[in-house]
Amino acid sequence: MILSGVQQAGKPGYPWLVFLHGFSGDCREWQDVGKTLSEYPRLYLDLPGHGESGEITVTGFDEMSHLLTRTLLSYNILNFWLVGYSLGGRIAMFHACQQPKGLHGVIVEGGHPGLQDQNERTARRLSDHRWATRFRTEPLETVFTDWYQQPVFASLTDDQRKALVTLRSQNNGSTLAKMLDATSLAVQPDLRAAISVCNFPFDYLYGERDEKFAALAAELDAVHHAIPNAGHNAHRENPDAVAASLAQILRLRIKDTL
Repeated sequence: MILSGVQQAGKPGYPWLVFLHGFSGDCREWQDVGKTLSEYPRLYLDLPGHGESGEITVTGFDEMSHLLTRTLLSYNILNFWLVGYSLGGRIAMFHACQQPKGLHGVIVEGGHPGLQDQNERTARRLSDHRWATRFRTEPLETVFTDWYQQPVFASLTDDQRKALVTLRSQNNGSTLAKMLDATSLAVQPDLRAAISVCNFPFDYLYGERDEKFAALAAELDAVHHAIPNAGHNAHRENPDAVAASLAQILRLRIKDTL
């Protein structure tokens, strides 16, 4: 069992960029940004419960990490960077903390490093359980209309919000619910300490309007990049700026290794 993905070729000798989308996204999520990085071979994955990986399930972050390892080996990807947004960023950080062979670096956009307070974990578990129940039982358009009213998406315009509701409503509610249960922030370890002792380059992007994740970025041992004119979903709200940041990061990090 491996994750479905879309591959795009790059120059020989360049490390792969492995893109991980956010909750309810799919392999298309990063492609507009990724096409600007054509020197690098790129793999855009569908996470479990999403897209062409819709029938795949995992029980938690450990199983997700093992699945990612098997997937990369199946594509013969031996040297790579992980680039992840939100849920994809959380998976990227967890996987990187296992110090997998061949990892060159990690770039995360708006990914939470983990909750530190047990009361917060309990509250998050209840909240995610309620959302998962709704995804299983209600029309997705109704659920996503409410989903995008959450404070983290406050910077979205009405048109952006409507477009996301239409796009995300193409998903399967049951498989989304399974992935939400398995990778809830309530069950994710706090990764701050593990990240601080790892030896991989770690860059963290966040929208300048995303106050919550700007504050979280300050808690991480990472190089920070504020994306102008963007909130939580920066690569959709300002893809050119995110693409420019990725290009700069990779140019600085990789120039001496090629």
